[in-house]
Amino acid sequence: MSKIYPDAGAALKELLRDDMIIASGGFGLCGIPELLIAAIRDAGTKGLTVASNNAGVDGAGLGILLATRQVKKMISSYVGENAEFMRQYLSGELEVEFNPQGTLAERLRAGGAGIPGFYTRTGVGTVIAEGKEHKDFDGKTYILERGIVADLSIVKAWRADPSGNLVFRKTARNFNPPAATAGRVCVAEVEEIVPLGSLDPDKIHLPGIYVHRLIQGTHEKRIENRTVRKREAV
Repeated sequence: MSKIYPDAGAALKELLRDDMIIASGGFGLCGIPELLIAAIRDAGTKGLTVASNNAGVDGAGLGILLATRQVKKMISSYVGENAEFMRQYLSGELEVEFNPQGTLAERLRAGGAGIPGFYTRTGVGTVIAEGKEHKDFDGKTYILERGIVADLSIVKAWRADPSGNLVFRKTARNFNPPAATAGRVCVAEVEEIVPLGSLDPDKIHLPGIYVHRLIQGTHEKRIENRTVRKREAV
């Protein structure tokens, strides 16, 4: 059965339901599955819990799902750059489970590896540790963090073959591999689908066994914050 679907809506058909957990790859606006995010918005799926490094920006990335009130909870690391995120959180409309960045990456990786939890020193003595199990190892205190298992993973890659083997481009790899493995079903959008056998096996970043559905589409490469130096007077 082919893993390739004609568009994002078709790839997500029968996978979406209200109150589901979604793991989304990306970092800021780099490596985000923008076509799949837009398809979730168009489907009107609501009550979502989304595990992602951040929630995009106003009007882009996961920010478009915040704008339509489809997200009830974010499991995130960085929550800046999004005024609507801040407004919803401060007004009590959005629940936020804050994670140190490395902890979030490891929670996703652990979920994908079948590891229910792990101990880390990160967050000990802070609000991150409140309500979590503490345990001492070799005279140092650690807190227990749970692995994340999502109902659906949505990720973005550079290239794929028909079997779903993925290659990411430079820093766009970011949270995509651990997010992909954490989902019971993974849908990937890619810039290019190449013939089977054309990818160097030693350069594949995510094996196709983790990818269930694929789409190819055009993407806008946005710069989140453009900073340029003022031209010096001659």
